[in-house]
Amino acid sequence: MHDHSLPPRAVPGQPSATLQPTATKAAGEESLAPQKTRIMGRFSYLLAWFGGCVSIGTFTMGSSVVGTLNLVQATLAIAIGCFVIGVALALNGAAGYKYGIPFMVQARSAFGFSGTRFPGLVRAVPAIVWYGFQSWIGAGALNMVSATLFGFDNLVFYFIAFQLLQIGLSVLGFQGIKWLENIGSGFILCSLVYMFYSTVDRYGSELSASLLTMEGSWGLPFWGATMLFLGIYSTMMLNVSDYSRELKHGSGPGLLTTLYSMSILPCTLFMGLIGFMVSEATGVADPIQVFANAVNNTPLLMTTLLFIAFAQVTTNVLNNVVPPTYVLMDTFKLKYRTASVVVGLLAFATFPWELVKDESAAGLQLFVQTYSAFLGPIFAVLVVDYYLIRRRTLDVDKLYDETGPYRGVNYAAVIASLVGAAVALNVSSISWYASLLPAGLTYLLLMRYWAPCQRFCQ
Repeated sequence: MHDHSLPPRAVPGQPSATLQPTATKAAGEESLAPQKTRIMGRFSYLLAWFGGCVSIGTFTMGSSVVGTLNLVQATLAIAIGCFVIGVALALNGAAGYKYGIPFMVQARSAFGFSGTRFPGLVRAVPAIVWYGFQSWIGAGALNMVSATLFGFDNLVFYFIAFQLLQIGLSVLGFQGIKWLENIGSGFILCSLVYMFYSTVDRYGSELSASLLTMEGSWGLPFWGATMLFLGIYSTMMLNVSDYSRELKHGSGPGLLTTLYSMSILPCTLFMGLIGFMVSEATGVADPIQVFANAVNNTPLLMTTLLFIAFAQVTTNVLNNVVPPTYVLMDTFKLKYRTASVVVGLLAFATFPWELVKDESAAGLQLFVQTYSAFLGPIFAVLVVDYYLIRRRTLDVDKLYDETGPYRGVNYAAVIASLVGAAVALNVSSISWYASLLPAGLTYLLLMRYWAPCQRFCQ
């Protein structure tokens, strides 16, 4: 019996350094090898997720349920969505937490060495697009602060400077992420509390009593709302092992679920309810636009703009740099620092100044709907593979052996993902939920009864 608590053995025909876990890890020295040195305790890990999961789109999600849900239902929908996120992150992050392996290595057991390019692209391409998009938004916020306070207005300058700053932070790897998120989470929390207070203070008299008294819905619209808030983090559910491998040992599944849920809930709840209340009071779906027009309240405007800029940094460095960086490391055998710089430069190539135009909205929405359709199915395949096929036991040696049983492509995983995506595209309101069972069941049946996939069961 192989003892997985010990460093994995070298595989014949492969350099032993490929599998040798790092004894120490300086800033930027990330690798795909099993992670031995873990730098995050529970509190640091919670704060990392807190600071890294701030999505400006959450404001809009809150606005979208106005007239459908009352205040209690909206609050519960957000809470349930965050709990489901917590469970999903704990489930799919278990392999990374136990064995110290990243997402691209974990996916080899389900998709095969060559097959991991599929989930890798599904995760990496949107991350790079959003990296550029959110950097442009953050630069715009900084530019507005500069123009308001100092009279200096140059968006291109701030975009280039903002992106170079993020690239500089990215090359520090998880050492940089740890301290950026830990420090940044305090500013983010204080900003959200102030924005929430300002919303209630300014629009309290305009908020109709119907927010509490309206009947709302506990049916499909309610569960669809839980998926709205859940869907924001569905990309993170795929590559959660990239982060869980950095968490020190000693936390069980229940505690991990709590860590994830409680790190994501505060930001999601504040931002969702701010969007909900502002939209109900003003009829404007974008609270940022409302705050930007608050010319008589400069502190609120400055806080909001700095919050936007800072949130883009903390979210990008955690969510949108790490996944494509590891994909480039796996595909092109690049070092972490080199790959993270390449990702930062690729973000320029997304032409975010074009993506923010009104005429680009339809294309961007189609892009989001298309790649989102694959997130639930790939998640289901990974979970079924780890818990039902592997029984939570991985042979780490084989995951690093390109000539072993995981060589090539496991078509069962690809087919199951496509089946789930087809369902997701046809049930848009609850697509993530609806795609899980078809994808998971298809993968399980193919692995059990389709001969070409049998070697992947070893």
